[in-house]
Amino acid sequence: MSAIRHEEPSAAALEAVAGLYHRYFTGLILTVASRRNAADAGELVFRTFRHQHHEKFLPGLEKLGLSHLPDAVASAGYHYLANRIGGVKVEFMRESDRKAWVRFVPPRWVYEGPAICGVPGEVSRGFLRGWYAQNGVSLGNPRLGFVCTAQTMDGQHGLAGYFLEYDRDLPPEERLRFSPGEEPPPFVLEDAPGLDESLWTAERLRKANRNYAMEYVRSMLPRMAELFGPSEAAHLGNITGRLIGMQHYDETAAHLGIEGDDPEAFCRLMADFAAAEGDAAEWRAEGSGVYTVRRSGWRLFRGVEHVPTAAFDAWNGLWEGAIMVHNRFLLLDVVRRLDHGDDCFEWRIRPRRPSRV
Repeated sequence: MSAIRHEEPSAAALEAVAGLYHRYFTGLILTVASRRNAADAGELVFRTFRHQHHEKFLPGLEKLGLSHLPDAVASAGYHYLANRIGGVKVEFMRESDRKAWVRFVPPRWVYEGPAICGVPGEVSRGFLRGWYAQNGVSLGNPRLGFVCTAQTMDGQHGLAGYFLEYDRDLPPEERLRFSPGEEPPPFVLEDAPGLDESLWTAERLRKANRNYAMEYVRSMLPRMAELFGPSEAAHLGNITGRLIGMQHYDETAAHLGIEGDDPEAFCRLMADFAAAEGDAAEWRAEGSGVYTVRRSGWRLFRGVEHVPTAAFDAWNGLWEGAIMVHNRFLLLDVVRRLDHGDDCFEWRIRPRRPSRV
């Protein structure tokens, strides 16, 4: 086997991971919207963001140094800082202790490029229902709600709104309200919360940016299996992975410094990508043009109980698509699977035999 990589991943390698998972997440939304329907896409996004909310919101307030602030301000500050760490263009405006705005400014991170034209409004509403409407519940403040004043999907100036602490407890149906036309105040960078630079070093920020994209995929793939069943989730996730793996192969390979189209180069791509995610991986030549890649961890789902097998079938589409562009005369076979009880993931890369009629 080749030596296992232990050195810290380069900034370019971290960007390779962040970029591919970012596009995969966007692709999953578009696939569900186009191959199923807008309502299913909205429900999937709702479940994904509600799951993430329960995992990340309260610990994130502490991590970002916001827990001492009033609830409305802390909520807006969380969405401002957490998303900026992920490379999202977002603004924060505090009106008072009980009212604070956030505005996601185009170009929208999750709907990159022309992909925004294929995302239905149900997705935006699912995101708001899944997370923003739940902030008051998680904070134990039944008076806190969110008012959405603009949505990018409706052709407005971005996704904007404010957290508001009312004078009364809110029933569930009032935790999210829409009030199109209200204008947010101007954004002043100096008035927005910042990160402690002694804690948030450049290296930590690069890894946080990588993790930001990975977390969306980590949350969404199991929710797809819950919502659509394992077979449909595997199918939708795999075809999305193939498309994204093909479409972004050149960029991924360039970030990882991969050149050439031989099997060894693809082994290096898979192993170096795994190392940039935080997993140990190695590869070896078996002879006759056959190679083996072994990955001993799956950081994407580390700590998650009961990962559905559909998640691997979906995710593996990224490598099935990538090898088609790397060299369409190579095949990628799955030999061993961690999610089936093996001690590693193992793939075999081999030449494709010419078809005969």
